Amino acid sequence: MNAIRAVNAGVARVALMLLGLAAAVPVTHARDGLPEFTWLVDKYGPAVVNISTTQSKESPHGLPKGLELPKGLELPDIPEDSPLYEFFRRFFGDGGEAEEFDAQSLGSGFIISSDGYILTNHHVVRSADEVVVRLSDRREFTAEVVGSDERSDVALLKVKATDLPTVKLGTSAKLRVGEWVLAIGSPFGFDYSATAGIVSAMGRSLPSENYVPFIQTDVAINPGNSGGPLFNLEGEVVGVNSQIYSRTGGFMGLSFAIPIDVAVDVVDQLKGQGRVSRGWLGVLIQDVNRELAESFGMDRPRGALVARVLPGSPAGEAGFVVGDIVLEFDGKPVVQSSDLPPIVGKARVGARAPVKVLREGKPVVLSVTIAELPEEKEVRARSGGSGGPVTDSRLGLTVQELTREQREELEVKDGGVLVTQVADGPAHRAGVRQGDVLLMLNGVQVKGTGHFRELAGGLPSDRSVPLLVQRRGNPLFLALKLR
Repeated sequence: MNAIRAVNAGVARVALMLLGLAAAVPVTHARDGLPEFTWLVDKYGPAVVNISTTQSKESPHGLPKGLELPKGLELPDIPEDSPLYEFFRRFFGDGGEAEEFDAQSLGSGFIISSDGYILTNHHVVRSADEVVVRLSDRREFTAEVVGSDERSDVALLKVKATDLPTVKLGTSAKLRVGEWVLAIGSPFGFDYSATAGIVSAMGRSLPSENYVPFIQTDVAINPGNSGGPLFNLEGEVVGVNSQIYSRTGGFMGLSFAIPIDVAVDVVDQLKGQGRVSRGWLGVLIQDVNRELAESFGMDRPRGALVARVLPGSPAGEAGFVVGDIVLEFDGKPVVQSSDLPPIVGKARVGARAPVKVLREGKPVVLSVTIAELPEEKEVRARSGGSGGPVTDSRLGLTVQELTREQREELEVKDGGVLVTQVADGPAHRAGVRQGDVLLMLNGVQVKGTGHFRELAGGLPSDRSVPLLVQRRGNPLFLALKLR
């Protein structure tokens, strides 16, 4: 009898322990099997902030730079009492001096420490004269920009406050395609909106960002969500919402987030040294497709094909040659060309790293000393970008380097060339138009005019190749065929 009582008492203790454990673990699934996010929003929503910025700009009189009225057409003489008078005076001028006006923008962010450090996107606070952070309890603070990194699109802010609510940072390394994720932000100024979806892909490389292996999701992200957190089901921040792919300016099912591991590394560097340094190899690369793999004697497409070794670069000093296929970098496999830049970027400057390449069908191991990634202007200069127009007669295309003003106006951070003339030929038949920004050619990001000339000269003539342009702010893929 005593034995039975002891067994029953033990079962009761185990049951109580299980009940206590169940009470301590958040309920992440509703009764119908779908994920339950209410607890997450209740617990971590207060740590998500709305960010508004103000920037003083000049409203220049005259047409926007690069645009001209057709010959023989002049601006109309609008009476001062006409509803259109103010519009034409503001944008096309009346011969007076340029006016100043305040440009405002909205974004999101999240508090990562109770003493006021806030993580957001670089493009949210870029060139801002004032940054105001508003919490869900309606408190407002003027924030200081501790540091900002354009290449990763990460910025760190600081407000003077204590005992602030914070998020829980996780790791993006454990994310898997198909996982549920939740975003909280301020799309179109609608504060603290929550949207959910799944991870669609990992390690995405975008034309505008080579050093960030983006998380692709189908979470509804819109203007104003930028800089907000992406949570997993455990309530951990695994990404920073950054970009969308859209032809309309609104959500179309493709959203991209910066992995939190990348963002945290940037934050640590901004806190420690006020700037971000990245490793640099100094090669121009492209993907290995099936035809190229066969021509190099490979059993399957893999690796990053070296299309050019930049002069004076670490790769040049280590003995890299055009035609090498990078298979491993510092022990990390390179499955496709987009894998290489983020791996190199995270490498410690000054360290030596072994690089396994395939050369003339045989594996070769090279030792390279990592240098610091130079400014984009210097990279373009080394890669052959001269600033003058370059014409490729086979394509019927003339391009030139983008000026800093054009990059800011067109929101092209790095790479790309401006199409200045399109003659009759393959490019015209593909749909390329004057004013397009050519971002990628045959799957390779165009670094500059010299790189464009090199890529165009190596295009196959027996099949169509993809060409990515930016037109009126939206990316557009076109199919280009030489014959």
